[in-house]
Amino acid sequence: MTARATQLGLTLIELLIAVALMAILSLLGWRGLDALMHTQEVTQKHTQYTAKVQTSLAQWRADLNAMQSIPSINDAGLAWNGRVLRLIRRSSAQTPDAREAGLWVVAWTLRTNASTGQGEWVRWQSQALSNTALLQQAWDMALQWGQSGQPDADHETVLIPLMQWQIYYLRGNAWSNPLSSTGNNSNLPDAVRLTLDLPAQHSLQGRLTLDWSRPNFSNTKS
Repeated sequence: MTARATQLGLTLIELLIAVALMAILSLLGWRGLDALMHTQEVTQKHTQYTAKVQTSLAQWRADLNAMQSIPSINDAGLAWNGRVLRLIRRSSAQTPDAREAGLWVVAWTLRTNASTGQGEWVRWQSQALSNTALLQQAWDMALQWGQSGQPDADHETVLIPLMQWQIYYLRGNAWSNPLSSTGNNSNLPDAVRLTLDLPAQHSLQGRLTLDWSRPNFSNTKS
């Protein structure tokens, strides 16, 4: 009976083989789970970054759509000096009696992050103003903010990482640099082209181009 019971049980070698097989299966399962989690993390980062880019471009378009010309400050309603783009736009905020709160001065610039050394696209916005003198003051402050490269936590929003950006104006069915002799004009251009060079270390990379045209512009070029 003792010899028969011993033959029915597992030998030490068989037990070791079973344990080794379980260890291999566990390792394969962990690797599969780790790869799945990594893929999920990469997908989530890509989705979040893409959403930031889309939100930033939507804000850019909203600013241009709401542009307002103040002749005493700027005839075109926007100004580009090669580093900072400033514009005056209608505020989306409302007073308690459901009226527009006034006008915003908005500025966009590319700034180098002092901590990381990487470029970032930043937007600056004043409070809603209805006084011409205050608008002029905010207009000058926006330029100073963009030129200095210093953060302004009360008025700015850091948007997305960015390497380079450029602005072009459409006038007379031709795109030109606003700083050139042909593009330097006080009138509102027919369209504004924005080009962004996104850094390579992100999933969405390369050059991105967005065109905006003024609402009453009709391109008759054949």
